[in-house]
Amino acid sequence: MIEELGVQALINIFSHLIFIYITWQVIQAVRLDGIFKKDRIIEGRILVILITIVIGSTVSRFFIDLINWAQQVLYLF
Repeated sequence: MIEELGVQALINIFSHLIFIYITWQVIQAVRLDGIFKKDRIIEGRILVILITIVIGSTVSRFFIDLINWAQQVLYLF
């Protein structure tokens, strides 16, 4: 039981990191330089990092939940 929790935690961590990385790559393809003021470059980069973390974590959580729900559907039968 405890080992299963550890494995689940590792899967969740790697899932979040993978989706954050994918989101970072996608956001880098979008040109966001024009949105930020010229004297606020650091703040703009921090905002992009935070947006990347939020989107990546949300998408990861969605897929983790979807997998868990699919496993729980088996209990209906």
